Amino acid sequence: MSSTRGSSAGRTLAGVAIVLGSAVLASCQTTGSSPQLDAADPTPPGRIVTQGETRKLIAQNLTTCAHPNPKMNLRVAAVGEVTATDGTVIVTPAETALQKGLGPRSHDMYNECDRITPRNTAEVSTAGAPVIEIDPDGEVITGYIVADNYYEMYVNGRLVSVDSTPFTPFNSAIVKFRVKRPYTVAIMGVDWEEHMGLGMELFPVSGPKQNPWHPGDGGLIVKLSDGTVTDSSWKAQSFYIAPLNDPKEVVERGHLHDTTHLGRVHPVAKKPNCQGKCYAVRYPIPANWQSPRFNDSYWPRAYEYTDTDIGVRNLPAYTRYPELFEGARWIWSVNLVFDNLVIMRKTVR
Repeated sequence: MSSTRGSSAGRTLAGVAIVLGSAVLASCQTTGSSPQLDAADPTPPGRIVTQGETRKLIAQNLTTCAHPNPKMNLRVAAVGEVTATDGTVIVTPAETALQKGLGPRSHDMYNECDRITPRNTAEVSTAGAPVIEIDPDGEVITGYIVADNYYEMYVNGRLVSVDSTPFTPFNSAIVKFRVKRPYTVAIMGVDWEEHMGLGMELFPVSGPKQNPWHPGDGGLIVKLSDGTVTDSSWKAQSFYIAPLNDPKEVVERGHLHDTTHLGRVHPVAKKPNCQGKCYAVRYPIPANWQSPRFNDSYWPRAYEYTDTDIGVRNLPAYTRYPELFEGARWIWSVNLVFDNLVIMRKTVR
């Protein structure tokens, strides 16, 4: 989708980008054959540039924790608004279903805040997970999801799961839906931030060498009971890239937003020294990205990452249940560190 530029302040990115209207969220019926795709736009969308941290908050904290304790890495998940150089007003880090109060909320597999912490796969129960019906005569599919940090998942345009923990402590979720093949999974992933509009956070949580201006990193892993797994066969496009010393650090190669020269994973990724004066580059999000009709043929493929790349080798929400994620790979866009809002899609045939 090509961006529409203008000088009038107050124009919102949501006007040209994210639309979670009732038509999109309505229950979709599939026909058992692939839907006709919308025409793909070969023209890469124009960038939108912001600089500096926003102080305008529109939500103080989306994190809720029923049973907090001092040992948790419990972070504030605020939402803000930042004005771009062209006057576009952008919700940061993203406009999400969670902020809008849309559901269903994720069903816990592991969640410290809800005191649901099975010791191993044998103790995980899927019995209480609701089945979201897309096709009444379809197959019931069960899935397991871990996101760093936030996800919202759609199947054939129907919202089936909204991450209940947008930042940390890290959680994992169970999802169930009834659908016929072919079907399309579309997931928005967000690496949350503490410096609003800059993609940076405090790291580590404790210790003498804390960096309050540390670029975060993202990641998503999914396995479904019909054998579908996250891997490089998915598509993954980035829409929010930060922190940057200069917007020119994002090199547009067609529809690929390339920052590989900055380093793709920690610890090799270059940490910018601009702090509160860093830049961000954003792109308008197509209004129908959740739809099976959306044509993602120009999007880059997803990139696979290891447990070490993601930093989850000691994450119980994931490591306690290796059987449930066997064969799945962590995926994200081309850059795990600098890409903060990524949409990932896969059509299952």
